[in-house]
Amino acid sequence: MTSPTGPRELPRVPGAARANEKGPRSAGRRTAVGGVRIAFDVSPLSHPGSGIGRYLRGSLAGLVEAAAGEHEVVPFAPTSPKGLKAIPAALDGIAVEPRLRFLPFAHAWRQAWSRTGWPPAERFLGSFDVLHYSDWMFPPQRAGVRATTVHDLVPVRFPEWVQGRTHSMHTAKYRDARRCDVVFANSDFTAGDVAEQLGVDAGRVRVAHPGVDRLFRPDGDRADLGGPYVLSVATLEPRKNLGVLVSAFRQVAHDDLRLALVGAAGWGEQPILDHPRIVRLGYVDDDELARLYRGAAVFVYPSRFEGFGMPIVEAMASGVPVVASSHESMDEAAGEAALRADPDDAEAFAAAIMQALAEPAPLVERGLAHAARFSWHDTGKAFLRGYEGAAVRNT
Repeated sequence: MTSPTGPRELPRVPGAARANEKGPRSAGRRTAVGGVRIAFDVSPLSHPGSGIGRYLRGSLAGLVEAAAGEHEVVPFAPTSPKGLKAIPAALDGIAVEPRLRFLPFAHAWRQAWSRTGWPPAERFLGSFDVLHYSDWMFPPQRAGVRATTVHDLVPVRFPEWVQGRTHSMHTAKYRDARRCDVVFANSDFTAGDVAEQLGVDAGRVRVAHPGVDRLFRPDGDRADLGGPYVLSVATLEPRKNLGVLVSAFRQVAHDDLRLALVGAAGWGEQPILDHPRIVRLGYVDDDELARLYRGAAVFVYPSRFEGFGMPIVEAMASGVPVVASSHESMDEAAGEAALRADPDDAEAFAAAIMQALAEPAPLVERGLAHAARFSWHDTGKAFLRGYEGAAVRNT
């Protein structure tokens, strides 16, 4: 998690390969100019409440901080009317000037732009040295380092856990990722998946762990739900495994304990939530989420599979004992600071919840220390090192 301090000098790389050519992009000559222009796709911030949106916003802030004025970072997005409002709001507080373009039927337009490979992004943004695209499109470019971030490979490994549109959009993006100069992953686990499942050369894969937003901390207002509560944060969808959590909660021998569920409505088979002590809160903003973390007696994350598992670390940073799924995809998020339980075993989750309620202090102490290892500034530095390495390889 450690890395050199301060911005690194990045070589400018005016490569000539088209984005839709096969194989990793080649680049042209290197010029002796320190500062570079980085085009950074922020399209998913039109829906900022998602985990990808949180990573995107935090990593952009970390990149701008790590660049320290030496490099120009240009957030961009072809977006809908909703995005024209949501994206600037999400970027509030970050010293950038986003380049947004309104497009009717923005999703269809982004997909067509990606698949046809024309026109190049330079038509929209002017020249740049790095293009870093996200999840919703893979725009073509004339020149420069090509980069992307992969958050997980759920659509490849477990297509039954995603909707058809998600599967189509992401598998197309994964094919393009094989042609990138550098592919960032949010964990060592996902990095291994990218190399194994997508066939990306391991030398072009870099890990950029997420950070923790500063508002997730132990001090501050706490939510009051009328009594002690177990908290979970997840979209209501099959992969998040909330049915096992509900079953575990029914087995916990605390008559005054509530289960609070935060997250947007999802899809697929839904857990039965008709219990007087289950409180469904739906989507909440970040300030309210921070209050809910701090007020919780225990945070529980029963997911079957993650790219990293950001809520685990957010809860730890908020001073809450954590019980998390024992699936290996969450090992880096949990570290040695959480109690773990088999995602198929409601009894094991119930026992872990009761242990966390009985002995919270050691978990809180270990969790705070573990969460302190993650910062968005380090994420930004990992991006800069990845761009630099790709540029050097392409010279």
